[in-house]
Amino acid sequence: MAFQEEYTFTLPRGYVDMQGNVHREGVMRLANAGDEILPLRDPRVQQNPAYLTIILLARVVTKLGTLPAVDTNVIEKLYTMDLAYLQDLYQKINTMEMPTYQGVCPHCGQKLDIPVNFMEAGQ
Repeated sequence: MAFQEEYTFTLPRGYVDMQGNVHREGVMRLANAGDEILPLRDPRVQQNPAYLTIILLARVVTKLGTLPAVDTNVIEKLYTMDLAYLQDLYQKINTMEMPTYQGVCPHCGQKLDIPVNFMEAGQ
């Protein structure tokens, strides 16, 4: 299985540009540490912490329709349904799924997927 860095999406409503064109198809890449840390220095985030979402999405949405670039102005003008969709996608692709290993119940012999929590393993 190949490592996936980019994810395609289709916005529920779409971004409407100044010419009236609707852009719905896009690409979001995985976030890196800088994507999460660097926007915290931005004065817009310091004045309004909710603006962090706008900057984060502008950094990780690499393509939207035929737009030449996706920036904070584009993200700000999205319909709320589309913003919520992108926030949800961001969480899904950047949240680590808990790894599991296969085990067998010693009482009934049924195969089980047992979660491994590395955060608690060293405690």
